[in-house]
Amino acid sequence: MALVGLAVLAVAGCSGSKVTTKASAELPRYQIRTIALVPFTTLATPQLRDTVGQTFSVPPGARRSDMAIAVPPNTEQPLRQTVTVPTGAGATVTQLLWSRLKTRQGVIVLSPSEAAKVLASPATPQPSAGQSSAVTVAKQLKADASLIGQVLVYQERVGGRFGANPPATVGFEAKVVAADGQVLWEGNYYEKQRPMTEDFMGFIQRHGVFVTAEGLAIYGVDHMLLEFPFGTEGER
Repeated sequence: MALVGLAVLAVAGCSGSKVTTKASAELPRYQIRTIALVPFTTLATPQLRDTVGQTFSVPPGARRSDMAIAVPPNTEQPLRQTVTVPTGAGATVTQLLWSRLKTRQGVIVLSPSEAAKVLASPATPQPSAGQSSAVTVAKQLKADASLIGQVLVYQERVGGRFGANPPATVGFEAKVVAADGQVLWEGNYYEKQRPMTEDFMGFIQRHGVFVTAEGLAIYGVDHMLLEFPFGTEGER
């Protein structure tokens, strides 16, 4: 039994960290009472997928994004076919975040529709050189900070719950930017669902089935918010 337990731990350890977060050393200097949730964008750079083994890679463009936390390095097989991030993936992740943050205690989170109106308004001043749209939105809405992000990978599973090839893959990153431009917090999630032999605990958590891309996104949002340093979780 001890050998079995060690084997399980070894398999579980192979999965690596799916969610990483980092808070700025400057965070204690700020009082964040209001955060504007800016609709997430999607990575425009085509992603590459192996057509033989149906494996999926982290997009090279992710390393050139404006987020500070890097996506885990590509360890997949040789790349051969390009795919793109669905345009609706940004809205999906944004709404998942909004459904959880709108009831958060101790901080007011403004809806993504409010931020979208600011960005679409011709009256909104254009960001100065090197200034993020997060700063513009925060200032226009008189918020202390903005939460922005980008979906880097959003690949739906091919197959069903009991057999998918390839399985779903999702990756996104987020950061909270103060109205003065200081990055206060960053989070990153990347996961390609693995079979039980490669990620025992992950597969058990999902009841032994292959989930959809949205299922992975829900996991990523929920676990990223466990390390969110603003407010506390409220009732949904």
